[in-house]
Amino acid sequence: MTDISPPERLQKLLARAGLGSRREIEAWIAAGEITVNGQAATLGTRASLNDRIKRKGRLLQLNRARPQAPRVLIYHKPEGEVSTRRDPEGRTSVFRALPKGRWIGVGRLDVNTLGLLLFTNDGELAHRLMHPSSELEREYAVRIRGELDEEQRARLLGGVMLDDGEARFARVDAVGGGEGSNHWYHVVLREGRKREVRRLWEAVGLTVSRLIRVRYGNVKLPRGLRAGRWQELGEAQLRSLYASAGLDFPSVENERPSRGRHRGAHAGRQAPRRRT
Repeated sequence: MTDISPPERLQKLLARAGLGSRREIEAWIAAGEITVNGQAATLGTRASLNDRIKRKGRLLQLNRARPQAPRVLIYHKPEGEVSTRRDPEGRTSVFRALPKGRWIGVGRLDVNTLGLLLFTNDGELAHRLMHPSSELEREYAVRIRGELDEEQRARLLGGVMLDDGEARFARVDAVGGGEGSNHWYHVVLREGRKREVRRLWEAVGLTVSRLIRVRYGNVKLPRGLRAGRWQELGEAQLRSLYASAGLDFPSVENERPSRGRHRGAHAGRQAPRRRT
């Protein structure tokens, strides 16, 4: 007997199966890479697990996929690594340090930015965490050359016009600890445009010399997590993250943890950074 699965938006169906974030899948559809039952898909195409869905001519076996327990990794990105899977310049990708699996990155950090990156096997969760409507806070530790005056601070909080529209920080706090002409601040954004933190500081005449993401939503970069290593969220943290994204925590019956996986309250296993 064949199970009948109700149709839903194609990008949501594939994201929920862990094939990528909705944004990535929408790019595949727009590029003409996806077909449903032999017909080219559009962004409005609806499909179910009973349809024959192909990417670049290769059948996606969604109806045979075993439901997976949701997983989220925290990765401490070092300087010099790229957030894409492949880099034309041959630089090391953050994905090389992750454990085996199909991981979807939640946002990106540029090659010179350090700190917290999230990865998940749930495309719908990744979509919600990145979507502007979620307004999840991203907090950064920023070292600048020079010192922020009150006029500049007011502009950063009130709104600065960048080449892709107005942007602002939700919070700017001095934290001290700088040497010489360098000063440290913590800033908070509620969106994630490309190089937005650096561009905001540059717009008020100050240059960022070091940038570290320390929080994404309610997930903080653990103090003991070394650069180039990862850590898995425990169930309590997962449930909190799903709630912050406005999603119900998925239940997977008869799910057995992978051998060697630790899903404690705060830590998972760590993997050493691969040599290049």
